[in-house]
Amino acid sequence: MPYPDIDPVFLRVGPLQFRWYGLMYLIGLTLAYFIIAARARAQKLPMNNDQVYDMIVYAAVGVFAGGRLGYVLFYNLSYYLENPLKIFAVWEGGMSFHGGLIGTIVALILFARRQSMTVLTIADLAAGVTPVGLGLGRIGNFINGELYGRPTDVDWCMVFPAGGMACRHPSQLYEAFLEGLLLFTVLWLITRRLPPSGTVFGAFLMGYGICRIVVEFFREPDAQIGFLVGTISMGQMLSIPMIVAGAVILAIAAQRKRPLQPDSGTAAPL
Repeated sequence: MPYPDIDPVFLRVGPLQFRWYGLMYLIGLTLAYFIIAARARAQKLPMNNDQVYDMIVYAAVGVFAGGRLGYVLFYNLSYYLENPLKIFAVWEGGMSFHGGLIGTIVALILFARRQSMTVLTIADLAAGVTPVGLGLGRIGNFINGELYGRPTDVDWCMVFPAGGMACRHPSQLYEAFLEGLLLFTVLWLITRRLPPSGTVFGAFLMGYGICRIVVEFFREPDAQIGFLVGTISMGQMLSIPMIVAGAVILAIAAQRKRPLQPDSGTAAPL
């Protein structure tokens, strides 16, 4: 299949450039706001719209700060030790999901404490909408022609401009489906059952970890790292602790009592 080769910049205003990738983040955060607000109302949580907005701001700061530092530490530390000022050159790319996850967790713990709310309640709300941003972000990666897959001869392979002449898996689209649409659907179904606190968060950690490990078998490893052991990539190594942590959180949540059911007239959360 031919790669669509979409211009990563969707709007130019003088020296300013507005990119699809940034737009995907903006759309993801906006959708997260409305979904969390709807779920907070449906579950009768003590959160108003201003608190939801603050939660999104905290999460966004955690995503960007953690994502950048995670990339520096996990994927290219030697380069940034030699060029420390490049750490701040975010326009050159370089974000790590696992670093962003850690940053978001720290930010939301601070938010929950400031609002005197249960950390697991906030974690469940955030985890339930995270696949929306992940799916949109992977589409942004596809438009940028980055993070492409390994060479293959499947009928739907594509030749990416930055990937040489090899026809490759469009692994960004695999990730958009697995980490985005599929994971969101699974978490939505779990949320509808009003499970004990921590269940959605634990399911997200496990679900993402599994999806990421699967898709990494089709994704080209980072050039500066390659494979760590055999055909195991850095992304897979970082996802293993997520699965373990998710399993532990699910086991603990299973011992908790289910929350009170909403009134019969209350709509199920989105």
